[in-house]
Amino acid sequence: MVETATAQKSTSGSESPAPVRKGPLQTEQGSTTIAETVVQKLAGVATREVPGVFAMGNAARRAFNQITERIPGSQTNVSGGVSVEKGERQAAIDVSIVVEYGSSVVEVSENIRRNVVNSVERATGLEVLEVNVNVTDVHLLGDDDGNEPSASGTELE
Repeated sequence: MVETATAQKSTSGSESPAPVRKGPLQTEQGSTTIAETVVQKLAGVATREVPGVFAMGNAARRAFNQITERIPGSQTNVSGGVSVEKGERQAAIDVSIVVEYGSSVVEVSENIRRNVVNSVERATGLEVLEVNVNVTDVHLLGDDDGNEPSASGTELE
């Protein structure tokens, strides 16, 4: 988003700057700040919605999530495998995924980018500059031990 200011002539002949619109999160009435964790969660949910995504994060992150999910009262970590660099008006997002065998990595990556950009921009008003997808593994049917989440984030029984 490029900010521009234009000068206006007043009736006295001197120039005064016009109000500069800073963006949807910064207005004359006040500012809205969004924590990085909000963007991480939105991006994580949007990534999990894409067909072909088996899990998020690297092996260590997935093992840690499996342990914490067994603790009574614990919450599912939807931001695992997502890192965010965020400024006042823009964000860059990196996601790490495990793709399902037989899925096109190119198509899954394109769908992740589209879904994450739409979700984050719609929910926050931040401009998403880039979404980098890191494919850390391929899930094979024989690898299924019954403990890994499905693409929807829930376990199959």
